[in-house]
Amino acid sequence: MTSTFKNIVARLTPTPSSSNIHNGTGFRKAECTQLFNVTEPEVDGEECLQDCQSCTVKYPSKFSIDEDDKLYGHVKGWETHMVVATGKTDWVRDVADEKGSVMEAVDKSKIKPSNGRLMLSASNIPLPHESNNSCPHPSLPTPTSVLLLPSFRIIDNVIPSLVPDLIRDYINTGPTNTSRLPHPSTPFPSVVSPTADSAPMESLSVQLGADLSISSTQNQNQNQNQDQDPSHPLQKTSSIPSTIPLPLLSRPCPHPYLILLCSQKTRDARCGQSAPLLRRELERHLRPLGLYRDLNDERPGGVGIYFISHVGGHKYSANVIVYRRGDVCGVREEMGEREKGGGGEKENGEDEGKDGEKEGEEASTEAGQCIWLARVRPEDCENIVRFTVLQGKVVKPERQLRGGFDRGRGLASW
Repeated sequence: MTSTFKNIVARLTPTPSSSNIHNGTGFRKAECTQLFNVTEPEVDGEECLQDCQSCTVKYPSKFSIDEDDKLYGHVKGWETHMVVATGKTDWVRDVADEKGSVMEAVDKSKIKPSNGRLMLSASNIPLPHESNNSCPHPSLPTPTSVLLLPSFRIIDNVIPSLVPDLIRDYINTGPTNTSRLPHPSTPFPSVVSPTADSAPMESLSVQLGADLSISSTQNQNQNQNQDQDPSHPLQKTSSIPSTIPLPLLSRPCPHPYLILLCSQKTRDARCGQSAPLLRRELERHLRPLGLYRDLNDERPGGVGIYFISHVGGHKYSANVIVYRRGDVCGVREEMGEREKGGGGEKENGEDEGKDGEKEGEEASTEAGQCIWLARVRPEDCENIVRFTVLQGKVVKPERQLRGGFDRGRGLASW
């Protein structure tokens, strides 16, 4: 009887390998030094390990954080990251409590993400009407844009009443952090058109192709087709008054690398102090490589740096989240040659090369890696640019790595 009981217990007890495999995804939980490659001096060269005289940006003298806790493996897993443009660098303590905001609408929406946990962040990405000098209709809420990760897609014209459409048509049909690359994901609709009915609004998905750059001639032809064909899916909206919200529009994020810095000082003053200083130091190292992009610079390529709201773990400030698109994994040799050759920008201001971009590989334009670091100081920025952003490597995993994922290798920290 005793041996039989032990056999039953043994069968029901998960082994280390089986307990580390995500249900149905093929992802495996990785150890701290296994999730991402760690820099090796004999291969990568000597990294910057100290605060030297060239580092003019420094934290305040009383900037103190927790240096004792073990960081890795304590980040709660998430499947989709929604970054909402607000044009601000600080927010109410809980961004979901901001009245009339998209963040509040996401929190209260009856339609929830069906493919896993959603991480919701407010950001300093400019509001669309601020960047293009247009004015929203006075009777409608100010539309904003959201950046969805890991899909690396930007959804424009988002207002609170269209959040159910956003979740149903973009988040629930999109890739997740634990879906392998490449994968046959459902193509994002380029346009999701609201009806004239009051909220909650229903949507009509219209696939217009991957490229939203429709010429004026094509627009004229489309309008003629609508007039001639009453069954055309957009014919129903031709008589909609101007007070009806614009349709949701999807477009690719122009930057293959993203750096997200927690800046919410209403949660912790250290976040408000560290984010602007880190951005300044990151800019200093990105500019010589032609990779720096400011908030309104949407040239293809480069590195987008955004401030976001509280992500947890402010006692380990500064928190830095790096997203790398799947098609930039071959950038290492190119950047190494550029550093040897002196770097710099071309005369026309464009980046050298295409950051490893490959035509015809739509799945690879999604996020391939997310590397979440903490305890980051200004003197770490050179290493973060050279190794983490451009090569997907970590210099100080035991001290700084909180978590992340690698979709190409099927690994995650949770």
